[in-house]
This record gives sequence, structure tokens and C-alpha cells, in this order.
Amino acid sequence: MLSVISYPVFALSVAVALVLSISLFPVGWFEFRPEWLGLVVFYWTFRAPAQFGILLAWILGLLLDVLEATPLGVNALAMGLVAFLVLTIHQRLRMYPMPQQCLMVFLLLGINQMLVHFIKQMLGADDAGFSYLWPALTSALAWPVFCVLLDNINRKLG
Repeated sequence: MLSVISYPVFALSVAVALVLSISLFPVGWFEFRPEWLGLVVFYWTFRAPAQFGILLAWILGLLLDVLEATPLGVNALAMGLVAFLVLTIHQRLRMYPMPQQCLMVFLLLGINQMLVHFIKQMLGADDAGFSYLWPALTSALAWPVFCVLLDNINRKLG
């Protein structure tokens, strides 16, 4: 747990994650783009569970719904679920080494992706296969760099 939370770093990380979530990606690589907002929600809920929780994750999910023009509440529900799951395991998660944290990022963001995919399927989307899990895998691979980078920035500015 961080001793001092830098709120400007939080705001900047959310803004960057939202921009990266809607940024253009090469067509062949689009399905491999990490779940940036999910990483931000995971990080801040993990590092500062008293300040950042389910309600804030739900609001950020609503912002992502608006930016991606998805049905309102789909990402909000998924981000709220991620925050809830991180809050339930954050005491144990702090003791895990980085490879196990990456596995937890994969599992929780995979649940996020499955929930979003399931709701979109119920609303009539026609995606087939398990390709919707690629963002969870790339997010897990990006977690060590993302975590160390935000920790260092927060320590310097916090």
C-alpha cells in the first residue's frame, strides 16, 4: 500500500488510459490491445483500497462506455466487478511476487472481458471464439512495467 497518494498522478493515469482505450491501433493488432482502463482500476484499487473503490471504478467504466459508444453500463459493471474482486484479495495480492500478480491481472481482467463479451452477445453482437481474451493476456504482460512506472511516478510526486 502506498503511504501517500498523488491525486494528479491518478487523474493523469485515468486520462491516459481513456485516450489509449480509444486510440487508433493497426487493424491486425486491435484485438491484442491491452485493457488500459482495467489496468488503472486494478492498480489504484490494489495500491490504495481506502481511496479508490467500486464506485469510482463504476464511474470510470461509464466514461469508457461513453467513449467507446457501447451500451451504457456494460463497462461500468465490468470495472465495478474488477474493483470488487481486487478489494476482496488485495491483502493477499500485496504478498504475491510479480509473476503471480500478473496471473491475477490476467484472471481478473479475463473475467472483465468475459462479462463484457457475454453482455454484448446478449445484445446481439456476432463475435465468435475466444479472441476477446487477448486484451487480458496483453494486460498481464504489461502489468510489471505499468506497476513499476506508476509506483515510481507516484513516489516522486506524492
